[in-house]
Amino acid sequence: MNLAARHETFHGLHQSGTFVIPNPWDLGSARMMAALGARALATTSSGFAFTLGRPDMGQVSRDEALAHAAAILAATPLPVSGDFENGFGDAPDAVAETVRLAGEIGLSGCSIEDTQMVDGNPAYDFDLAVERVKAGAAAARALGRPFIFCARADGVMNGSYDLAEGIRRIQAFEAAGADLLYVPIVANLDELAQVCSAVTKPVNALAAGALIGHSVGEIAAAGARRISLGGSIARRTHAIIRDSLTEMLGAGTFSSLSGSIGGSAVDPLLIAGSGVQSA
Repeated sequence: MNLAARHETFHGLHQSGTFVIPNPWDLGSARMMAALGARALATTSSGFAFTLGRPDMGQVSRDEALAHAAAILAATPLPVSGDFENGFGDAPDAVAETVRLAGEIGLSGCSIEDTQMVDGNPAYDFDLAVERVKAGAAAARALGRPFIFCARADGVMNGSYDLAEGIRRIQAFEAAGADLLYVPIVANLDELAQVCSAVTKPVNALAAGALIGHSVGEIAAAGARRISLGGSIARRTHAIIRDSLTEMLGAGTFSSLSGSIGGSAVDPLLIAGSGVQSA
């Protein structure tokens, strides 16, 4: 699938129905996700930071994040969206430049948060948050082709403001030109439904917290168009590393390795996910 086709496909996925967009953290995970039926991929800031031996939230540079996103894009034939935290700068111009660069490397979309990359991740002032979205949306339109610009209201998740403020923000973000709205970590399906009904543009839901206990069908019924996983699969692999090594180096046993799969199962997925036919 060439880039133009990827962009059209990604745009189309947001127009009707509900789809799951998994979040790879390296080329192997991207190819496995593609082989297992993913229709699009999105990078994860936390998962990528872990591969660099760093914590999440502001520890990765824009150049590093763009290079990583470009590598994920090249790994499979699928459209890719970039998780670019706060846009790698506080000013609206920084957001616009990040969106421009995301388009330049061939991404089909990206997300930008409304919280700062400092201790506690406080939210930007409302007016500045809206101006940042307006600048990002303008940069997305200037690309002259389909590009899903996702505006995130992360203050609910980070404890900077309540759901009512989160809804006020995504309504303003929609008016500022965002294509997709996102309030990570709602308390339940009722809150998700409130978020979805508050705007007319598509809404992304995060499969985390209380929503893990619900199906794709239930999340779709609440109104979400897209379901992302964030760093959840990357975090799960890190849980396996922690638990396995704790057992091995503590109890001196290896039972935690019994659930692994062999190379004969992994290798075909890596080949299939690349989109290149094996000889």
